[in-house]
Amino acid sequence: MMIALYRAPIKFGARSPWLRLPRSRPQHGQRNTSNSTPAKDSTNAAKQDKLPPHTPYEIPVEGAKAEPVDIPIQLWYHRLGPVSTFFRWFHRTQEKRPHAVQVSMTLITYLCGDLSAQEIGGEPYDGKRTLRMLTIGAIASIPGYKWFLFLGRNFNFQSKVASIATKVAVNQAVFTPIFNSYFFGMQALLTGEGPSGVITRIKATVPTSIVNSLKLWPAVTAFSFWVIPHQYRFMFSGIFAVAWQTYLSFLNRKEEKIELATDSMLRPVIPEGKVVK
Repeated sequence: MMIALYRAPIKFGARSPWLRLPRSRPQHGQRNTSNSTPAKDSTNAAKQDKLPPHTPYEIPVEGAKAEPVDIPIQLWYHRLGPVSTFFRWFHRTQEKRPHAVQVSMTLITYLCGDLSAQEIGGEPYDGKRTLRMLTIGAIASIPGYKWFLFLGRNFNFQSKVASIATKVAVNQAVFTPIFNSYFFGMQALLTGEGPSGVITRIKATVPTSIVNSLKLWPAVTAFSFWVIPHQYRFMFSGIFAVAWQTYLSFLNRKEEKIELATDSMLRPVIPEGKVVK
């Protein structure tokens, strides 16, 4: 009787291959006459007898080399363990409380942008200015989040390139002018400007901001819709929004200085006791 030896497929974590021997049932009427076999071995033998004939059982063979096995391991996941953990936590939190997450991320973005702008401007820190920025960001966070969800659901064509190009064009033509007008208008309104002052601020800042937005946001928006999953697009855009809010805050402060200088020239301060002829 010949015994066939073969190797079983190597499982992950196995230390060595296995030698498989065919198991056959004892012949009819054959009894185990050995009295030296322990009770445990008798139990195992009874279980083995219930298996169908020619069922292999495994015996480890020492000294044999394990054959290489391709194991699909996501190396990037192991190398970026903390980052992956953060993204999983962020995704779960966003699914449970999407609006709270968007408001929190927006406030962080606007806070960082304002602090950077005040640092660049070289002026003493103004807490009221930061409070205005946070108020503007909190009001705009949910509409901005809804807008990008709207873009993701619409303008989807058979061509992915055409879809993304349309989304970018619609975003630049609709969202950017409305948001920039809201931002600079609210800045003027919160500083005590009247309707004419709000309109003047918008006319002076919005065209410049729209032109400069073409240098950044079309590329960011296209990459976001092309690569980034929809649940992470807002957070991805927030990375660039810090720099953008820094620029908007700086531009708004620059226009404020111009308006203050213009007002001082139109209404010069007259020293007390001096009579104007």
